[in-house]
Amino acid sequence: MKTILAYGDSLTYGADPGGGARHAFEDRWPSALERRLDGKARVIAEGLGGRTTAYDDWTVGADRNGARILSTLLASHAPLDLVIIMLGTNDLKPFLGGSAAAAARGARRLVELTRGHFAGLGEPVPQILLVSPPHVVETGNEIMLGNFGGLDHLLRESHDFARHYRRHAEETGVAFFDAAGVASADPRDGVHLDPANTRAIGEGLAPLVKQMLGL
Repeated sequence: MKTILAYGDSLTYGADPGGGARHAFEDRWPSALERRLDGKARVIAEGLGGRTTAYDDWTVGADRNGARILSTLLASHAPLDLVIIMLGTNDLKPFLGGSAAAAARGARRLVELTRGHFAGLGEPVPQILLVSPPHVVETGNEIMLGNFGGLDHLLRESHDFARHYRRHAEETGVAFFDAAGVASADPRDGVHLDPANTRAIGEGLAPLVKQMLGL
């Protein structure tokens, strides 16, 4: 059986856009992906709300810097056949990366760290799939807008995710998937996904993952 690590933020965690409880296990996209792989792979979900690609956020608890904690998680779950990276939305906060370009550079660093971790140990390097996050949508949620620097900034930068992520994926030789092609954020907060759109990411990834792993 193949082993896949899904590395992400609150969209991987399954945060409810209405501020309620976390989505049910079966509605989270790593669970939906695993179902579509017909028992031939297990998907380990590593999602944390507020996680960035490679930027420090000292305003919250736990370590949100995805680059700093990644090697620990790779070691915890090894051996791995595939690492799926879907991070970057939190990087749009002005006091962090602040742009889609900065998020993509951070995502590229995660690709480098993944390869370097396993190569340094002399172990097989897993395949890597870089996923650009869904677009942010219009919202009147003042807390979310305040955290992310306003609606115009959010809309402009999130719509630029795929262009930057695709380029870095091509330059580093990893697979690419645009989650905005299958999922839309919920206008209640403009960023997070309802259960159906969360599941849609896992379902949308399944054909590519099957191809990559020969399933």
